[in-house]
Amino acid sequence: MVLLRRVIGDALRARRQGQHRTLREVSSAANVSLGYLSEIERGQKEPSSELLAAICDALGARLSELLREVSDTVALAEQMPGVLVPMADEPVESTSVVRKATNRGVRQVTSDGSVAVQVRQDSPLKATLRSTRVRSADRDVVCAA
Repeated sequence: MVLLRRVIGDALRARRQGQHRTLREVSSAANVSLGYLSEIERGQKEPSSELLAAICDALGARLSELLREVSDTVALAEQMPGVLVPMADEPVESTSVVRKATNRGVRQVTSDGSVAVQVRQDSPLKATLRSTRVRSADRDVVCAA
């Protein structure tokens, strides 16, 4: 089952690490305790809308951007067989399945070449989603002076 708080935490962590910032730096800027921010990033706590806005502000990100990223990840996960229900042991043709020694399945899907989602089935009722935005090399850059 997809847990929204885990997807939000993954998105926040990815943004923070992409900026090469520590939990301490972001927690100070957002005026939230380091431990609580860590729990949010690990998907153990679900932030309020006010706290989420403060964390986004500390990261220099728009709340709408973060929520759009989370929404895209959840939408892709909903389309994948076995994410919202227990995974079957047989591979599904439309996705690649990698089995590890722990017998947990890892499925990876790319949609439109712009978002890649990796889903790890932790248990029959729990899945971990990791999303990655694929940056196009031929993006237009507009500069204003």
